[in-house]
Amino acid sequence: MSVKKLDYNFYRRDVLEVAPGLIGKFLVRKFDDGKVFRGMITEVEAYRGEEDLGCHASKGRTSRTEIMYQAGGVIYVYLIYGMYWMLNFVTGLKDNPQAVLIRGLDKIWGPGKITRDLKIDGSFYGVSLVDSDKIWIEDDGIVVNYLTGTRIGIDYAGEVWKNKMWRFSIK
Repeated sequence: MSVKKLDYNFYRRDVLEVAPGLIGKFLVRKFDDGKVFRGMITEVEAYRGEEDLGCHASKGRTSRTEIMYQAGGVIYVYLIYGMYWMLNFVTGLKDNPQAVLIRGLDKIWGPGKITRDLKIDGSFYGVSLVDSDKIWIEDDGIVVNYLTGTRIGIDYAGEVWKNKMWRFSIK
């Protein structure tokens, strides 16, 4: 079975295709000391454009969200509660802000714990998932089944948006 690093073509599709497609893929993080972590992605959430009131882009283009307006395949990280970095992968085409929040790996659960354990911080903002030698996604060809659910922690977005079945997790 061959393992391949995902290329830009994977990420430059609609977030509702990319997000479930990430389930079962492997997040690989190479640390400065040469150690490598490889964990299967088990849970993600999709955020889709300025119309999605759960998406940071719903407030328009800002210095924080600028990276979401780039073509897919780069990292969007942001800090919440002044202490937790959230790891997101930008998807879609330029000027169409979309991103996938990485919520769980088979070895680490919780978006804040993922970034803490993998030493991911604001320096990853804009890093290419295709060209980077410190973080990327691999596909070993295994197809997994997944479940859908509502997104977590976005009650502020209103009934329509908080109830979108845009959270995907391994079955």
